[in-house]
Amino acid sequence: MEVNQSNLARHILPTSATMLGVCMTVISIIKLLHIGHPGTLIDKLLALDSLAFLISAVFSYASMRSASLTSLERHADLAFIIGLIGMGICALLLAFELV
Repeated sequence: MEVNQSNLARHILPTSATMLGVCMTVISIIKLLHIGHPGTLIDKLLALDSLAFLISAVFSYASMRSASLTSLERHADLAFIIGLIGMGICALLLAFELV
């Protein structure tokens, strides 16, 4: 199923908001477990991911409210991909204790 560009923001907004919540939950768990130095690095990376997902949500919402959809949707899409890549890196760091 191909998603055309005008509907992309409708998919990005709820997903990026959910991923923002996931980042906040993992940060809270890391703080509760008192992991130490690796935890502080990972929670800082997850905080940056949260920012990327927040930017993505704001751009996607703005693109739905604006007449010029394509530019804002591209920015929302890029911020979302950056957030996903960051979460993937954090997951690897946590799973394999690479820090």
